[in-house]
Amino acid sequence: MPENARIMTNCPHHVVALAYDGLCTFEFGVAVEIFGLPRPEFGDDWYQFSVAAVDAGEMRATGGIRLMTDGGLDLLSLANTIIVPGWRSPDAPVPEPLVQALRQAHARGCRMVSICSGVFVLAAAGLLAGLKATTHWRYTGILQQRFPDIHVINDVLYIDQQRVMTSAGSAAGIDLCLHVVREDFGLEKANSVARRLVIQPHRDGSQAQQTQRPVAKARESRSLGQLFDYLHQHLARPHSVDSLAQRAGMSPRTLLRRFEEATGTTPARWILRERLRCAQDYLTTSRHSVDAIAELTGFSHASGLRHHFRQHFGVSPVQYRKAQREDKSKAASVPAARTED
Repeated sequence: MPENARIMTNCPHHVVALAYDGLCTFEFGVAVEIFGLPRPEFGDDWYQFSVAAVDAGEMRATGGIRLMTDGGLDLLSLANTIIVPGWRSPDAPVPEPLVQALRQAHARGCRMVSICSGVFVLAAAGLLAGLKATTHWRYTGILQQRFPDIHVINDVLYIDQQRVMTSAGSAAGIDLCLHVVREDFGLEKANSVARRLVIQPHRDGSQAQQTQRPVAKARESRSLGQLFDYLHQHLARPHSVDSLAQRAGMSPRTLLRRFEEATGTTPARWILRERLRCAQDYLTTSRHSVDAIAELTGFSHASGLRHHFRQHFGVSPVQYRKAQREDKSKAASVPAARTED
């Protein structure tokens, strides 16, 4: 067992990414960039990251890159989150030792994340039976045909169900990994990671994979990016289509069209979702009262926050806070497998 893996046994956020011969380089790079890159700005409160070899002997990634790993499949017993960064092909068999290791990890509560064709690994392990899942639009038909017990969603970016998460094509893996960061560390740190990657802080998982609309003009794209930054910094302020259009230097009609092209929804719905997401973050990470959180997130009154919370999540803010604290307590108490000296 490598020394770094031994250190990680007590870490509540230990991410293990799989590596295999024929590794999908971009998908693996997404996992490394989000979870494995040192982030001194966060201090010690960040992920521990290691790479587990699926195959024995020399492994190469797409592009001829030779791989070195931290260990074998035994590392999966130490993981809180396992990343499957693509797979050799939808037709490539999944080794039985990997299937068994994934099942054991899932049974003890480990979170599973697949990017693109990595969904076929989770499916082969039986971890998606009866659940919703997605993958790249080229593979959804094959996935549904081969695994009829999975409810395959054809045209979304990612799906999170019962600690088993699947994403569409390569870039959607970034969105899903940022979603994981939001769950673990909150909105502020996830946005900080997105800024460092120079990407949009959030694309909702339900957004369509494909778009037939033309790309926005350069000036409009720049204006929208600045508008998103402004909204994230001033989420609690009142906003209207007219005021947003004026700030973006567009007509209201153009703003609505370009906003939907970029997000898949209207400004009002996007702002509501972001306010709810921000409220979730406060409920999970702060001791603010529901009234204070409502004011901080732009709902003005606690009654409005409670209404939208129940409508979108089926629980009250207080119930959500209690459930999140209980989940964190359970996650912290999950014992990691012991390693021998």
